[in-house]
Amino acid sequence: MTHQIPTGEPPLGALACPEPEDRPDLWPTTARRTPDGELALGGLTVSEILANAPSPVFVLDEADLRGRAASWSAAMAEEFWPGYGMAGGEAYYAGKAFLTTTIARWVLEEGMGIDAASRGELAVSLAALQEVDGAEATTSATRVGLHGNGKTQAEIAVALTHHLSHLVLDSLEEVELAVRAVRDLRASGVYGPEETGKVMVRLTTGVHAGGHEFISTGHEDQKFGLSVHAGIARQAIDAIIAAPELELHGLHSHIGSQILDLTGFREAARVVVALRHEVAVSTGVIVHELDLGGGYGIAYTGADPVPPSPAQVAQTLAETVRELCIELGDPVPSVSVETGRSVSGPSTVMLYTVTGLKRIALDDGASRLYVSVDGGMSDNIRPALYKAAYTALVANRRPDPAAELTRARVVGKHCESGDILVRDVDLPADLAVGDVLAVPAVGAYGRCLASNYNLFTRPGVRWVREGESGWILRPETIEDLLRLEG
Repeated sequence: MTHQIPTGEPPLGALACPEPEDRPDLWPTTARRTPDGELALGGLTVSEILANAPSPVFVLDEADLRGRAASWSAAMAEEFWPGYGMAGGEAYYAGKAFLTTTIARWVLEEGMGIDAASRGELAVSLAALQEVDGAEATTSATRVGLHGNGKTQAEIAVALTHHLSHLVLDSLEEVELAVRAVRDLRASGVYGPEETGKVMVRLTTGVHAGGHEFISTGHEDQKFGLSVHAGIARQAIDAIIAAPELELHGLHSHIGSQILDLTGFREAARVVVALRHEVAVSTGVIVHELDLGGGYGIAYTGADPVPPSPAQVAQTLAETVRELCIELGDPVPSVSVETGRSVSGPSTVMLYTVTGLKRIALDDGASRLYVSVDGGMSDNIRPALYKAAYTALVANRRPDPAAELTRARVVGKHCESGDILVRDVDLPADLAVGDVLAVPAVGAYGRCLASNYNLFTRPGVRWVREGESGWILRPETIEDLLRLEG
């Protein structure tokens, strides 16, 4: 029976997942239907992929991820090219979106740097840097940065030892820890007696944006950064300038995540450039680099707009920085951004197998089809954590265009009523157990947020490229779960 639409809900078909040819920004660049109707990724059909990879599985299109990384690298280099009167621009891959040594190596090879937010992400980044640029590159790791709040002196010392391009300090306490770390490095002979640590300061600009309160990070009442408007940022900056152990290399701003409107980035850039001018006037210190953060959004469903391209983002930032620096009479700084979701997000599709179908009668007389699959919130927590919206389509066959649709909810196997992967999607009414559903745009904050809740094993990540495939991360086994027990 076809789902009856309650009053006020979109008509059937409005929530259907767009095919790759209809919304290519939602899918990896190689996604397409074969003549037989199967979805293919990287030159392999869904059935070919699942013949070598247990469902559920993350399928990552290598060419797509590399292409997105290259686009960001090229856009920043082009718009901030010194020949245009700029001082250079770089793009860093925000490793928190999804990071392995393979992913790190790919983005480095495509010209990006890597932004790490933990000791583990930093270790993976340095291992990949050694593979790409050689062991000597890790002693002057100018393509790797470290930020995040609550850093310890030991973590700061590791960053200083490797001479990272970005060491972003997040509090007044971290400024003091960095001073102590440099003193210890000098005492141990790792640093010369006059060598200084290059640091940046993370600012909260009062500009905030993003799809959920938890990922809007530019406002004052949150854990990240130092307030520009309350004067705390200036206290940190003055302390760094006064410390003979430190060099103020840059200012950092991050206003949120999953942002599709560039207005917020423009306004935050103006706040940062104005603070840079204030520091220059009062102290004579010219800050050489601005890191304007990331948070550039992607499309998750057909209801989302097509996001701005890397070229559009870079052009907007370049125009804003250049115009204000000219107005203030300041030299133009180099500019960097940190983008993770827009590189890895659309590169990856999740494949689930339908395990059960249950139609539920609703209070208004309508009904909803609950579609159970062989995964759940342990492999994609974002719908439960952020109420993030995803979509899904039948991937093992092309449904008949004339077939009836039904309003469905895709749910997982966990012992939680909130274990919902796709809240509302229009699927073919002839959906059957054994069909394969493809959920696009899961490459960011999917596998990296995965858990073993209910002692589920985490799915593997399979790369595909020109008809070949292999594991980036193999799927966990029950033996893996038992291995860490004492």
